[in-house]
Amino acid sequence: MAGDTAVGGGERDGAGYHEIRYAVADRVATITLDRPRARNGYTVRMADEIVDALDRADTDEDVRVVVLTGAGGDFSVGADLSGGGFEFDQDTPDPAWQEPAGRVSARVFALTKPVIAAIHGAAIGGGITITLSADYRLAATDARFGFVFVRRGIYPEGASAWFLPRIVGMGRALDWMVSGRVFDADEAHAAGLVHRVHPPERLLDEAYALAADLVTHTAPVSVAVTRQLLHRMAGAPGPEPVHEVDSRLIASLPGNADSVEGVLSFLEKRPPRFGLRVNDDLPDFLPWAARPGSADPAGEGERG
Repeated sequence: MAGDTAVGGGERDGAGYHEIRYAVADRVATITLDRPRARNGYTVRMADEIVDALDRADTDEDVRVVVLTGAGGDFSVGADLSGGGFEFDQDTPDPAWQEPAGRVSARVFALTKPVIAAIHGAAIGGGITITLSADYRLAATDARFGFVFVRRGIYPEGASAWFLPRIVGMGRALDWMVSGRVFDADEAHAAGLVHRVHPPERLLDEAYALAADLVTHTAPVSVAVTRQLLHRMAGAPGPEPVHEVDSRLIASLPGNADSVEGVLSFLEKRPPRFGLRVNDDLPDFLPWAARPGSADPAGEGERG
């Protein structure tokens, strides 16, 4: 990624960020990529700021859902190459170094809150790989996608070679990644890369409507455990390890206040009032019981 240039954002938002914006309203945190004059070209600083904002959202009990979007006409055109090279050029690469898109996709993967990516315009390279670990990808009809790495003589990043086949299947992942071609929202939707397609002027409204439904009707601890069960255990060699975990989870329900509230609210035909808190009440016997951010995307170990 090339360094930031004068065509980017540069303004510091109220949360102290230069290349993103962060806001919380109605229990939804919105992270906006904010270099519209650079078409939200992706930089190391942007990656660092997104990770910091995700950390902030994850530890804030008032936040139930994260919406990730971009300012201006594009979500992100990928790495900012306006300087003619990559921002992180190293003569002797540090083997412990982690590339910027992967740092973001890994942090989204480990989050305890659902993430909705609202994608419009171009979502190219890192502009799409950082969304692959999100729970939902909503696209505008004008969205264009591309895993264009081979057309730049570079390599897939953001752990996309792990995430993408699990979303769309190996055949489609090979097509998109080996050709590096750009494709439209209809193809992305048909393949399952995006969940829904909306007119551009309706995209954010639809993202917030989905977020509001999750805030109103789901239990935060149950959501945190469920998304991690899917992320971390879907690749298990058989059902037995998953069954061991879900057996312990189900056995814990008699002492689980949210399960009681969930049943009562259903019987009383009212919205639930779930009281358990992610920061305090996650089951301590889960295989990934370390704090969010500690496990690798393949679920095979811990990362720093």
